[in-house]
Amino acid sequence: MYVDKKTGTTVDRDGLNRLLTYARPGDTIVVHTLDRIGRNLREVLNLVHDLAERGIGVRSLADPLPINTADEGMARIAFLLLALFAEMERTFTAERAAHARAVAEASGRHIGRPVAHPDDKIEYARLLKAQGDSLGVIATKTGIPKTSLHRYLTASDQPQSE
Repeated sequence: MYVDKKTGTTVDRDGLNRLLTYARPGDTIVVHTLDRIGRNLREVLNLVHDLAERGIGVRSLADPLPINTADEGMARIAFLLLALFAEMERTFTAERAAHARAVAEASGRHIGRPVAHPDDKIEYARLLKAQGDSLGVIATKTGIPKTSLHRYLTASDQPQSE
């Protein structure tokens, strides 16, 4: 079993590279869904084509149609359609997310991670540091962890561009 920690948006993944090195003619690579081996149609098609030339098949378990690229005829057409639908789904998801971000920004809502520590607390921490308080004392007074304080207070030592 080969597993990747990286996203499927790249074909340069350690698990995939080890799998491709290990696979021999007559083997069948089994994937959960086709979109697990690549994130765009061209990469999936190229990979499956290269594997087929090496005599290696690809079989998908959870796609709506049983896919085994070692089979002829309809299985290959089903594979092509599922790869196309997977890319369409990713494209539509990205478009919906971009639209949602644009709508949120237009209505003045914050986009991204929530603010961990408000600016007024960080300014208070800077004031306490300027007065000579230790990180431990500042952490107690502001409720900001020392590791975050260190990052905020070190960043404040850098010249600010205006």
